[in-house]
Amino acid sequence: MDFSLGDRCEELRTEVREFLAEHLPQETIDRVHETGTAHDWTFYRALGARGWIGAAWPKEFGGQDRDPFEMTALRDELRLAGAPTDGLGQSLIVARTIRHVGTEDQKQEFLPPALAGEIIFALGYSEPDSGSDVAAAKTRATRDGDDWVINGQKMFTTLAHEAAFVFLLARTNPEVAKHKGLTMFLVPLDSPGVEMHPVHTMGGERTNATFYNDVRVPDRYRVGSVDGGWDVMTVALTFERGGFGLSDADRVWQQAVAWAKTTLGDDGTPIIDDPLVRERLASMRINNEVAKLLAYRTSFVAARGGLPTVEGSMHKLWYSESMTADAGELLDMLGAKGVLRRGDGDAPADGWIEHLYRHAAVTTIYGGTSEVQRGIIAERGLGLPRPGR
Repeated sequence: MDFSLGDRCEELRTEVREFLAEHLPQETIDRVHETGTAHDWTFYRALGARGWIGAAWPKEFGGQDRDPFEMTALRDELRLAGAPTDGLGQSLIVARTIRHVGTEDQKQEFLPPALAGEIIFALGYSEPDSGSDVAAAKTRATRDGDDWVINGQKMFTTLAHEAAFVFLLARTNPEVAKHKGLTMFLVPLDSPGVEMHPVHTMGGERTNATFYNDVRVPDRYRVGSVDGGWDVMTVALTFERGGFGLSDADRVWQQAVAWAKTTLGDDGTPIIDDPLVRERLASMRINNEVAKLLAYRTSFVAARGGLPTVEGSMHKLWYSESMTADAGELLDMLGAKGVLRRGDGDAPADGWIEHLYRHAAVTTIYGGTSEVQRGIIAERGLGLPRPGR
């Protein structure tokens, strides 16, 4: 069986590598790592100018009609290079959702600047008392004439300090079942009453806590029907879990191999000659390959016109869980110096393995926890009943 993505994808990979050599200097990667903000406007606008933010979109929407396999190749190269992609990922989730369920006016207002790299979106799902159970949201939106008045708090609003809008889930009907009383809004983050505070995570990323105090939002910024927010959320989450073919684990695996080849053990031979080291590196390589093929499967489903809901959950579950386990194995392989962070002169593999160890745990949470992914796979993929039914 041939698991390659084809000649067109290989040509695109070459083009992307040339683009990265020109537009992604090491200073940008260092700044992203130091600040925890995985977004850079200069780089992002260059992506937009190249037409790659919405490259898979039809030309009438400003895209290039590239197929899902080409997009997988594009994302692979961005991730392998360590490019800041949070703004790209979040904005495409929202833009694709607007394209599927938004009004014509919303498509005209939001899609062109989003694809040009002029604006990005933040995601306003989680709250202090409802993380993966986003349907338990308590942030309220109350109708007031042609506006909605929003009050509440969101957690983990990543890139809110850079974004123009937050894609916010709010409760509009507390009298019905929790999944049926929700509505989605695009809330301008420069609106009076919006407040945000930085939150620095264990993985080194900066996210935000955002507060909404009598924030007025026009009804034209409502996405989907009133109390129909869960259906909109389902579409958005499908796009979120599609994921990358290659991940941070692939880049760090390469760095770990390079370190093992150039570092001598106590016996004076390269560490990579140690059978236990080779076993750990081989195991991680296998897990990365499985993650890649699961991601390619989502591209296959998308290429046939489907929404890869279950396939996306399978990929997300595997890569986050295996990356967490492999990062622990690599850190153990490094010994006592493994806990040194990037920037410390003696940090093995320039500290990237230590960073992956902290970052990997976070990946099991965002986009839905591993427990949520298992539930989706069990119920929608295998047809198993919900617990207690």
